[in-house]
Amino acid sequence: MRALITGITGFAGSYLTEYLLAQGDIDVYGLGLPQAGPGHVAHLLDRIHLFTGSLNDADWARQILADTRPDYIFHLAAQASTPVAVADPAGTLIPNILGQLNILQGCVTLGLDPVILIVGSGDVYGLVRPEDLPLTEDTPFRPTNPYAVSKIAQDMMGLQYYLSHQLRCVRVRPFNHIGPRQGDAFVVASFARQITEAEAGMRPPVLRVGNLDTARDFTDVRDMVRAYWLAVTLGQPGNVYNIGSGRAYRIRDILMQMVGMSARPLTIAVDPAKLRKSDVSEVRSDCTRFRQATGWQPAIPIEQTLRDI
Repeated sequence: MRALITGITGFAGSYLTEYLLAQGDIDVYGLGLPQAGPGHVAHLLDRIHLFTGSLNDADWARQILADTRPDYIFHLAAQASTPVAVADPAGTLIPNILGQLNILQGCVTLGLDPVILIVGSGDVYGLVRPEDLPLTEDTPFRPTNPYAVSKIAQDMMGLQYYLSHQLRCVRVRPFNHIGPRQGDAFVVASFARQITEAEAGMRPPVLRVGNLDTARDFTDVRDMVRAYWLAVTLGQPGNVYNIGSGRAYRIRDILMQMVGMSARPLTIAVDPAKLRKSDVSEVRSDCTRFRQATGWQPAIPIEQTLRDI
């Protein structure tokens, strides 16, 4: 079987690559940006087929599809930083929407019939109210940033191509996934970098943090990519699935666990630049639909994830 992973050099893409290679009977092809280099799959270059270019280029995307003719497409490529999206909405909306459009339209033009994983986000639910919890797939969208809007567009585009062209699109809405290799634009990775740099004497022993009173649904990235595989093999094309732990972890508790792993005394200071105008107090998923379809459950405890990070 052939699997094509867009965004293969990134955080989740690299873990998905390792997971698929471990299956033993899957040829892995991947797409990355030229400026990013091999990224997190540098150690796997002798085992995968890596192409570099931009999915904004419809001709290039179509040629890659024609050359690889994949059985599975995992569309992970996206600009995923919320602060970046707020600062440059077009720089998020255009590549996230256009890149997926070129993949789907390329499959239609070439007459390909892969199972396609459309990776949305739990961020589409946006301004969550306490009475909305836990969040099901039927919870209304209330996006609060351009990244969430781009993910709604990708989600609905996947549904449209399933209905209009019978492409076997399986849509997922993953909630926060964390682990080693994640960029420090994300909260847990930011804590880890600050702590380790303070331990190494590279910065003062002061952790700059945002709002610690929010709670988020965290899942280890290694559990998440296992869910992605189950989604394309056991999920129903045309359907949409939340994927998350189903638990809300308080950011303050996460930070204190990580501080407790450090041998150096650390102090904590709120950085106004890290505070968001629209910060929802709690996010917690209901993943009953996905668990019933696949039997998936997170296997890695949060304590192990934090130690590994």
